[in-house]
Amino acid sequence: MATKDMERAGLTSPHAFALSPNYSHALSDIVQGARAYDLWATLAWQDVLRRYRRSTLGPWWITVSMGLLVGVLGALYAGLFKVETAQYLPFLSLGFIVWGLLSSLITEGCAAFVASEAIIKQVRLPLSVHVYRVVWRNLLIFFHNFVIFVVVAVFFSVRPGWAGSLAVPGLVLIGLNGIWIGLLLGLVSSRFRDVPEIVGSVMRIAFFVTPIIWMPELMPGRALMLDLNPFFHFLEVVRAPLLGQVPGFLVWSVVVGISLGGWGVTLAMYSRYRGRIAYWV
Repeated sequence: MATKDMERAGLTSPHAFALSPNYSHALSDIVQGARAYDLWATLAWQDVLRRYRRSTLGPWWITVSMGLLVGVLGALYAGLFKVETAQYLPFLSLGFIVWGLLSSLITEGCAAFVASEAIIKQVRLPLSVHVYRVVWRNLLIFFHNFVIFVVVAVFFSVRPGWAGSLAVPGLVLIGLNGIWIGLLLGLVSSRFRDVPEIVGSVMRIAFFVTPIIWMPELMPGRALMLDLNPFFHFLEVVRAPLLGQVPGFLVWSVVVGISLGGWGVTLAMYSRYRGRIAYWV
């Protein structure tokens, strides 16, 4: 009897559990956007070049600026915190480099669609292309800045060993999170223009409560604050391996958990409101 009722309701049909059209279109948009890597990679590189057009060093000004900042702050805070420079400077350089990536993915992700308003309204492209562009642009800047850590590591004889290879999956996870963050915050920010300002304020506060300038071991009794700070875990998933340490189980669990949860929420929102972005920007 139950089987007949299910048949009448169409629940035994092979198409009963098919994805909804909006959900399928959203997934197709994300996949097709990823396949257009030649387009968003070129646009991202042009963004970097345009920023330093006609300058002698070009994009390497990014590295020079970050290197000067790390050098000055390293010399200053190593003395204030009474920490050996050989221990503190590699920690600080990686903190700034990885934080720069995290912060830019979030703040620039808010403007992923708004900043591409002209293209969205004139050219028919998968909307996710504009998010991939933001993510790849910031990864390019990250690799430019990574040269700073290489110099610091060579100077202070930092040898990550086999643990350093764990930074690769950590960086991949950050990139994947950057995509869903750009899709979600870009969508919400195109509708509510106050969101980027709110996010910017949150990121400024997060910088000071996250161990970037200060080292966790200098703040005893603050383990709970670190455990509840998602930015700390995303920092550690790349920084710890490059310093020769293996990130703990909690770090990986938080990063993977946020990745899965973030993508779940984003797919639900993106599938429902993707068609409205062109009217909101």
